[in-house]
Amino acid sequence: MFQRHRRLRSSAAMRNMIRENQLRVEDFIYPLFVVEGEGVKEEISSMPGVYHYSLDLLREEIEEVVSLGIQSVMMFGVPEHKDEVGSEAYNDNGIVQQAIRKVKEWAPQLVVIADTCLCQYTDHGHCGVICDGEVDNDPSLELLVKTAVSQAKAGADVIAPSNMMDGFVAAIRQGLDEAGFSQIPVMSYAVKYASAFYGPFREAAHSTPQFGDRKTYQMDPANKREALREAASDVEEGADFLMVKPAMAYMDIISLVRDNFNLPVVAYNVSGEYAMIKAAALNGWIDERAVTLEMLTGFKRAGADLILTYFSKDAARWLKEQ
Repeated sequence: MFQRHRRLRSSAAMRNMIRENQLRVEDFIYPLFVVEGEGVKEEISSMPGVYHYSLDLLREEIEEVVSLGIQSVMMFGVPEHKDEVGSEAYNDNGIVQQAIRKVKEWAPQLVVIADTCLCQYTDHGHCGVICDGEVDNDPSLELLVKTAVSQAKAGADVIAPSNMMDGFVAAIRQGLDEAGFSQIPVMSYAVKYASAFYGPFREAAHSTPQFGDRKTYQMDPANKREALREAASDVEEGADFLMVKPAMAYMDIISLVRDNFNLPVVAYNVSGEYAMIKAAALNGWIDERAVTLEMLTGFKRAGADLILTYFSKDAARWLKEQ
């Protein structure tokens, strides 16, 4: 006697009935890169289909996002002026603050998430203040709190700190509360690895470190148990979401975080993962639609509640076609 597992795979309807994980357009968060100037819609060379937008051309993109049923965007600002302390990050009239206000005006129903970091804004490309050649943790927290409060004032619905400084969730949570923004949730980049998959993003955000690397504050890709310590700290400090970044090579970490914490889990399908699939598809080596939907479903199977992905618009169209 042997098991007849194929009985439950006999037709499309049967397979649909017993499908364990469903991919929905509501699961997607779409990243956007906003730059200063006018008339800018410039494709990022290593990320086909992803663009830098100036504010005057951003509205059309937001209208398309809404029409596809995507309910959330992540805002990244790329300023013209950079300095050693990333002052444009917490400028109330900075590019990302302007963009947040505009998006909330055009599409108030969208959940607008603000990436909260300094790397796009510093002239050295690191995520904090430099002291004696090293990233100094505690002074960096002060500037990150100022950035989070400025973004909340602009109308951000969620603050998403990505800097990986020790204590960043506690500092930002306290800062938001004291500024009257206790209702704003924190989507922590809780488990963020020092990954080689970030290359195209650094081109997009103009945030490549000008010296050294980020290994003293981002996690070693070889470590798994450390992910639990990082996530547990953020839960204790008041995080409302836990993000794992990257996603594709870290599905075991997504699953680990899901199994150990009850907060919503976010998988960041990062730029290098996007670029690899796009490149292979452009060469005719893979079926882009099939591979992408399989990968995104894999994130859901691993335990992700939400997926931050540059494929959001493509995937939304494909799901509608299905």
